[in-house]
Amino acid sequence: MPQQANKKLRIIKRQKHDIAIAKYTKLIEDNPQNYQAYKERGNAYYRKKLYHLAIADYTKAIELKPDFFLAYNNRGIVYSVLGLYELAISDYNRAIELKPNNGMPYNNRGFTYLLMGKIAEAERDIKKSVELNPNNIYALNSMAELYAAKGMPEEACKWLIKAIEKGYNNWNYLKNSKTYDAIRNHPCFQAILEKKI
Repeated sequence: MPQQANKKLRIIKRQKHDIAIAKYTKLIEDNPQNYQAYKERGNAYYRKKLYHLAIADYTKAIELKPDFFLAYNNRGIVYSVLGLYELAISDYNRAIELKPNNGMPYNNRGFTYLLMGKIAEAERDIKKSVELNPNNIYALNSMAELYAAKGMPEEACKWLIKAIEKGYNNWNYLKNSKTYDAIRNHPCFQAILEKKI
């Protein structure tokens, strides 16, 4: 029965994204200069894992509004998911230039550096993200991933517990992300997964 419920939920989510794509497509047809609609449609494509369509829409949004911080940040996320790390870093650099006091692109760039194995760069950016927004659950989770990569399981668990206490609840990610592989069998990490704090 739970599998059937999960399947229904996935169908509802897909339909929701399809509705959003149709809505933003209509807005773009009515006003081809609507850079926000391109960004939002890009977000819907991203959620459907239609990454190349998402990149195309974020790129169009940037063409229409060259200082569009969120389009750079979001395109960077897609590049990172695709393993195009240098392109992702370039977009995060531009997002940081545009909004240097926003922690989001620092966190995203730091996470990309982490995926690249550039621990010092990752640490610098993730710590900056937490400094700018100490309650951001994604930055707190990135701190946990950073310490996992550094082979410091107790410190990783400390940061992960902070993230969970603030509302982080992506248990599927925690169970499957390779970023936690180094501490996956450590008792503190296992306790977190079992308790779902």
